[in-house]
Amino acid sequence: MTHHADHDHLGATARDDGSTRFLVWAPEAEGVEVVLDDGQRVEPLAATHRGYHEATVDGVGAGDRYRVRLRTSDGSHLDRNDPASRWQPDGLHGPSAVDDPSFDWTDAGWVNPPLREHVLYELHVGTFTPEGTFDAIVPRLPDLRELGVTAIELMPVWQFPGERNWGYDGVLPYAVQHSYGGPAGLRRLVDAAHAAGIAVVLDVVYNHFGPEGNHLSDFGPYLTDRYDTPWGQAVNVDGAHSDAVRRYFVENAVRWVREFHVDGLRLDAVHAILDQSAVHLLEEIAREVHAEARRAGRHTFVIAESDLADPRLVRATALGGYGLDGQWLDDVHHALHVAFTGERTGYYEDYRGLVDLQHALRDRFVMAGRWSAHRQRTVGRPARDVPYGRFVACTQNHDQVGNRMLGERQADLLDHEQLKTSAAALLLLPFTPMLWMGQEYAETAPFQYFVSHTDPDLVEAVRTGRRREFAYFADQGEAPDPQAEATFERSKLDWSLREQDRNATVLALYRELLRLRREVPALTAEDAGPADAVLHAATTLSFRRSRAADPAQDVVVVLHAGEAAADVPLPPDATWQVVFDTADVRWGGPGGVAVDDAPGAPRVRLPGTSAVLLRRG
Repeated sequence: MTHHADHDHLGATARDDGSTRFLVWAPEAEGVEVVLDDGQRVEPLAATHRGYHEATVDGVGAGDRYRVRLRTSDGSHLDRNDPASRWQPDGLHGPSAVDDPSFDWTDAGWVNPPLREHVLYELHVGTFTPEGTFDAIVPRLPDLRELGVTAIELMPVWQFPGERNWGYDGVLPYAVQHSYGGPAGLRRLVDAAHAAGIAVVLDVVYNHFGPEGNHLSDFGPYLTDRYDTPWGQAVNVDGAHSDAVRRYFVENAVRWVREFHVDGLRLDAVHAILDQSAVHLLEEIAREVHAEARRAGRHTFVIAESDLADPRLVRATALGGYGLDGQWLDDVHHALHVAFTGERTGYYEDYRGLVDLQHALRDRFVMAGRWSAHRQRTVGRPARDVPYGRFVACTQNHDQVGNRMLGERQADLLDHEQLKTSAAALLLLPFTPMLWMGQEYAETAPFQYFVSHTDPDLVEAVRTGRRREFAYFADQGEAPDPQAEATFERSKLDWSLREQDRNATVLALYRELLRLRREVPALTAEDAGPADAVLHAATTLSFRRSRAADPAQDVVVVLHAGEAAADVPLPPDATWQVVFDTADVRWGGPGGVAVDDAPGAPRVRLPGTSAVLLRRG
């Protein structure tokens, strides 16, 4: 896709001379008009090539409301929101508005580190603060930076129905949710984050559109019935007229970089983007986002969420890959979840605890050509050539918490020692870590599924679907009502918890782990060798990391998920000193970690459920 000149972007682009340029793709319309001033003014767009309609309209500027009128062959018309609406000041069902992209950016000196140096922090704008806005996040940024977070990852912020939603029901990908603060609020947040030394990553959804207020099919074949997704029809990125649909998504991705200075995109569930084109949509998005960032002298990374366990996503295009910078590695979450909870329902039936962490350290994917009982087929392939830092791992995220019937977090499911050991496992592994808002201080508020649809039939369908999904868990009571405001309110963080004893201890532990991650090079350095993991028992695993450049700084990490004490051999070619252990009394632990430095046979003794980091003595 070639780079379009500034006046050639989809939607409404305000110009310096007091006019606005409109560009709409509607290949099946007899004519397209822009309706202004509550219908008092109607301006025709000229049909150009391949279904595009455009015009520059005088006397229309930032903040002006409009709708797009589609004329049909029978003489009737439909008034709709612009598919590339940049702003819906009155919500999804109100008119579109012209956005003012001018903003006094102060982030010229900001440098976005490479993905492997990041610590991501996923948050939901509506529940992260009592106010639920972009501006309300700003005062919290110094706390996050001091903790060791380097990037906030916002769950989808584009326009969805009502005021409460996870964001995956969005239908206008270019418009920033009005109740969060609209496009101006997002710009203020990004600029403030850069000033605080924090990158901003946006979660974007290019695999489906939400059900309510979705009128894209009135404009053209954005959707296809050739494939299905769990959320309805798939997007049409490889059928007839798909060039314009691909442009719609690629231009959307590029726009976040150009107009909002975002530092990364997380692409939701890319396995549901079904594309048989020679150049996959993901490759095109990565190429154009990287090119836009280079043009601006910045660096922006693209991360995929995928359940395919396919290294092609993150391999270079020269090697036949799509050239993405990273991808989520849910395998780490699943392996640790099984190790600490013993749960084996649903997709957890494929996982066996720490033995799978050993596989992830070797092959990156646990499902690296392995037969899956859950899917009843063989899944994935190894990715040993891909550096650890290109895989984003977590122990909690919006899905893993929110898709439990009651939305319980780890703080409800694990005891204090398990909680600390799980944190150490995540932050001492060589993968790029992502925290889920509140986990750093053991937040206990659930994160439940919530919506604020305005269509009563849809509300009932969502309720019924949620009940059916959790029929198996009837012994836990009733699934929370997604439409109820109480479900949303219940899901908000309680920042005052950070001060309470146990929570403050967990917060201090996270801070210390993140300090070690920054200051102990062998843990994350690109030139550190593979993390060769040794399984000592089903519940005990150790791995060593070393750098040829500095073998004196070798480290060993030992993870123990069993209840009984464990005696673990250490590499015999050195003496080892404890740098950090979760059982330390300063973290509210029982103590008792001890190293036996017997010549040629050093060992470390750990109490039940604990993790330890050792450095070469």
